Amino acid sequence: MRRKKPDKAPAIVARIKAIAMDVDGVLTDGGVWWGPNGEEWKRFHFADIMGLSLARKSGMVLALISGEASPLVDRLASKLGIGDVYKNCKDKASALRTFSEKHGLHLQEICFIGDDVNDLPALSIAGLSACPADARPRIRKLCQVVTKLTGGNGAVREVVDMLLASTKTAAKSVR
Repeated sequence: MRRKKPDKAPAIVARIKAIAMDVDGVLTDGGVWWGPNGEEWKRFHFADIMGLSLARKSGMVLALISGEASPLVDRLASKLGIGDVYKNCKDKASALRTFSEKHGLHLQEICFIGDDVNDLPALSIAGLSACPADARPRIRKLCQVVTKLTGGNGAVREVVDMLLASTKTAAKSVR
């Protein structure tokens, strides 16, 4: 994972208490399959699913903020126990602010993971901005963390592992 601004990264990462993310291109590879009867299928990676489960168990608050209205987002949220789901979202910064206020968090305590231009407003206000390796060039340039892995192939798990490792390091230094 490539981190930008390495002098500030440990302090930024240590204060993160929540992760909000886009779905398509972040938790999926950005592809969609349409069946002959109009069914929609998306592929999710179990490493990402496990990562989000570990994040939730560690006390992090999670949110899905998707520009699509797919019922598959609800199904994923239900499987992972994610109660904060913003679908068909055209203003992701506003959704991130709503999520922040609902949970009494400062925006600086939230990591947002996005991959395309519609994620720019949320990435710009989050305390930690992250993206998969295959995010659009403009997004990679903006983000503080760019994963080695691509969207839908473990990128979210990579971010979660980094955040959880930081939490353990911070806990050890307090002792």
